Amino acid sequence: MGANLLANHAEAVAMILFGIGFSNLLLQKNLIKKIIGLNIMDTATYLFLAEKGYIEGRVAPIVVDNVTSVGAYINPVPSGLVLTGIVVSVSVSALMLSLTIRLYRRYHTLDIDEISTLLKKNEKA
Repeated sequence: MGANLLANHAEAVAMILFGIGFSNLLLQKNLIKKIIGLNIMDTATYLFLAEKGYIEGRVAPIVVDNVTSVGAYINPVPSGLVLTGIVVSVSVSALMLSLTIRLYRRYHTLDIDEISTLLKKNEKA
């Protein structure tokens, strides 16, 4: 098991990061900390995909010196997925932060439990 863990250390780090982000997302009451947890989970996913797409001894799929053999290049699909995922996660993070700012301006707190309590009071009134 130890040899496998050392050989796949980047995947292990990605799993640990994902666990940290997931536990942060579940356990924190502060909305900003929840957004940070989600971003940590995103980063772990991108690390995992990038590591799975990398092949030792191969280079990026840019044809140089007329080398057209498929065996000389890495698979470009995981890199494309990571790049697309980063763009989407930046957009989602911006939207979440803007909604968090609106919630703070309305309720003057970032604690999800307090916001829920205030929302229930407003519904009864």
